[in-house]
Amino acid sequence: MEILAYGVESYERPLLVKAFDGHHALRCLDVNLDEDTAVLAAGHELVSTNVNSKADAEVLRRLAAGGTRLVTQRSTGFNNIDLDAAARYGITVMRVSHYSPHSVAEFAWALAQAANRHLPRAIIRTRDFDFRLDGLLGRDMHGKTVGVVGTGKIGEVFTRIAHGHGCELLGWDIAENPACRELGMEYVELPELLSRSDVVSLHVPLTPETHHLIDAAALDAMREDALLVNTSRGGLVDTFALVAALRRGLLGGVALDVYEEEEHFFYRDLSDRVVTDDVLARLMTYPNVLVTSHQAFFTQEAVDQILGTTVRNVADFLAGRTTENTLTA
Repeated sequence: MEILAYGVESYERPLLVKAFDGHHALRCLDVNLDEDTAVLAAGHELVSTNVNSKADAEVLRRLAAGGTRLVTQRSTGFNNIDLDAAARYGITVMRVSHYSPHSVAEFAWALAQAANRHLPRAIIRTRDFDFRLDGLLGRDMHGKTVGVVGTGKIGEVFTRIAHGHGCELLGWDIAENPACRELGMEYVELPELLSRSDVVSLHVPLTPETHHLIDAAALDAMREDALLVNTSRGGLVDTFALVAALRRGLLGGVALDVYEEEEHFFYRDLSDRVVTDDVLARLMTYPNVLVTSHQAFFTQEAVDQILGTTVRNVADFLAGRTTENTLTA
């Protein structure tokens, strides 16, 4: 049985082919799933998607009409898939419920440190043989207050890293994590976390409740010299409000591995084109803003786990097994 994989990046193709070798035939597409590309899945019962694919009700209807019975996403997040519509059309949806939480947590801390110590600016300068220290003054992380928004698996690892650096810990989540409590974390309401934290790191999924969790009011509540780090989902931050806050001189630094409209830009080489997204272009002009291309997950360990789980999802589906990765059956 042939599996159709959407949105397969150049780095991912050989790894995905190797993962499915000996299991199933695989057809890889470099385009994402959407209303225009759904027709390509006709005759394929098994479809794999990436985080930037669009699987709304209409797309799922077209997949079902073409005979698709399984959509297995190569990510933990699934906010791009209409689960109710999938259930209506008899499509099973599966995901990668977890992979190395260290990959994202370590990258989030690296972003916080890079923003704090102005590393991108320093690297660019020294390449031009400019060895001045003007504008590169950072702060000790030791003793600072770190606010962790979302204390699940990734948030817990991030908390352990911050604890290891001697930071005071604040947390916000719908349910407290006992492991974080043991590290000395104090759980508070979000406005208090924002107002007290020197570093705020986001580790919650994107849901209707968390969409634009960091809006204009939240940004106003933060310390003027605070660092904001987002390695979760772009929609957690109201980017228009963020640009407005930066224009007013708020925030000591911003480090974003995700962006609300990233599907139009990330994982592509646009160096020879004019970027028409005014918000993204404006973000790039601020010297205290660091943007990376949704790469926090990108470690050997995490990628192996993601692809291995995707292969197992197909096997479990064909065997009629429901697992922790099953979102609709």
